[in-house]
Amino acid sequence: MSAIPLHRRARRRRIVLGRALAATRQAFLGNKTALLGLVLTLAIVMAAIGAPWLSWIDPIDQDIMSRLKPPSAAHLLGTDQFGRDIFARLLHGARITLLIALSANLIAMAIGSLIGLIAGYYGGRLDIVLMQFMDALLALPSLILGLLLVAVLGPNAANISAAIALTLVPAYARVARTPTIAIKEREFVASGRALGYSDLRLMFRHILPNIVPEILVVASLWMASAVRVEASLAFIGLGVRPPAATWGGMIRDGFENILDGPYLVIFPGFAILVLVLALNLLGDGLRDAIDPRLREER
Repeated sequence: MSAIPLHRRARRRRIVLGRALAATRQAFLGNKTALLGLVLTLAIVMAAIGAPWLSWIDPIDQDIMSRLKPPSAAHLLGTDQFGRDIFARLLHGARITLLIALSANLIAMAIGSLIGLIAGYYGGRLDIVLMQFMDALLALPSLILGLLLVAVLGPNAANISAAIALTLVPAYARVARTPTIAIKEREFVASGRALGYSDLRLMFRHILPNIVPEILVVASLWMASAVRVEASLAFIGLGVRPPAATWGGMIRDGFENILDGPYLVIFPGFAILVLVLALNLLGDGLRDAIDPRLREER
């Protein structure tokens, strides 16, 4: 097989890929709900990054004389039972929530995608063993599995990220495995195999780039799941230790004084709702834009 046909095929694939990316971008920009999810997500991320500048009050500073104050000019969202500013705690809590959710997804994406890629490429007994192990993890409720791991390892940001990542690995493995099985039979992979390319080169240079879009869609959707699990763990007392602010921890603390100040629960609960909704809208929009069949239905 000459180098010229391979070069032409590579160029043709680049052209097709460029057209596909243009169609995906156009479909995404034409989806108003997806754009709403993107705007809300970016707004929360920017608020978390700019927390020290958006709030002039330290989130852990206590002022007992100002405890349980309703929203006012001095405290935009009021204060909690220790006199801490809720607005400042929401902003700084967004940092912890996003950091844990992002770290967990990156870890799960790397491990799960690798497992799915290996299982789908080699098949046979290795595929059966790996995917049965993934099914066993998938059978356990994510919150229960995360609860067990955090209870054993201890409640800190690194352990919580690792625990949530373990609950997400099976999802990424399944998503990576299915398209790998189909792509490994494609002509360009067969051509590379005939030229003596190694399995690693075929998997990581030829198959992996073709399954990345589907993995990214799952990442945006499971970011929302990671946010919910982190908030749930914090609510039951297994989140990042006080006095660090977390949205789930704020809801937990607010329940003790919910009759005196319902805003203690409403504001962090609403923040979790908006972030989860934004991530789901963004993920649905990416899925619709990437899948040609869904693009045609719109």
